[in-house]
Amino acid sequence: PEARKRIGALLEMVGVGDLAGRLPGSLSGGQQQRVALARALAPRPDVLLLDEPFSSLDTNLRADVRADVAQLLRELSVTAMFVTHDQDEAFVLGDEVAVMRDGRVVQQASPAELYRNPVDPWLAEFVGEAELLDGVAEGAMARTALGPVELVESQTGPVSVLIRPEEIALTDGVGGVVIDVEYYGHDALSTVRLGDGTIVRSRVTGAPVHRVDETVAVEHRGGPAIAYAAAPARVV
Repeated sequence: PEARKRIGALLEMVGVGDLAGRLPGSLSGGQQQRVALARALAPRPDVLLLDEPFSSLDTNLRADVRADVAQLLRELSVTAMFVTHDQDEAFVLGDEVAVMRDGRVVQQASPAELYRNPVDPWLAEFVGEAELLDGVAEGAMARTALGPVELVESQTGPVSVLIRPEEIALTDGVGGVVIDVEYYGHDALSTVRLGDGTIVRSRVTGAPVHRVDETVAVEHRGGPAIAYAAAPARVV
C-alpha cells in the first residue's frame, strides 16, 4: 500500500496521475517520458542522472514539473546531475552549474557567481544579456561610452567592460535616443543608441518610462564591473 501510494504521488507529480491504468504503448511520447521520470525517482536513488528530462513537455507543464521534481529531490536528499541546453532550467535547478563549450568545461560555479563573474566574454553573453563596451582601463577605472566605470580589478589599456542591462538607467536628458522598446509585463527592455553610435540596452521592472525616438540620458548605476583585456589587433 505504501509503495502504491508513493507511485501514485509520483505519477501525479509528473502530470500523468490519471493515466495510471493505461498501457505504456498507449501513451504519447511526452507522457512516456513523464512516466520514465517517475520510475527513475521511485526507488529513491542516492544519485540520479537526468538528460534533458523535461524536453518533451509543453512550456507551462515544464515549469510545474521542474519545480515539483526539484522539491522532491530535496525531500529525498537525492543528488542529481541535470544535462540541459536550457539556461533558465540550469539556473533554477542547479546549486552548481558547469557550462561546457566545445566539449570542455568553461566555468563551474553557483548560478549567481556565473552571472556575476563570468570568466570570459563568451560566457558573459551566454549566461544572460550583456553589454560588452569598448573601453580604456586606467587602474581601477575604465573610460567607456557610458562614462567612467569602476572596475573589480585594476587594469591598463584596451578592455571590454561587462555591464548588464539592469545596471543601465535611463532618465530625462540627452546622450542617447531610444530606438526600440520590448515590454514583457513584469519588465521592459529598452535599446538606446548613444551619441557615438554605441548600442546599449536598459532593463527596468514594470512598464517602460520612455518611448521610441525619445532622447534620454544614459547612466551606469551598477557596482564595480568585470573587464576583459581586449584581443590584440590582427595585422594583415
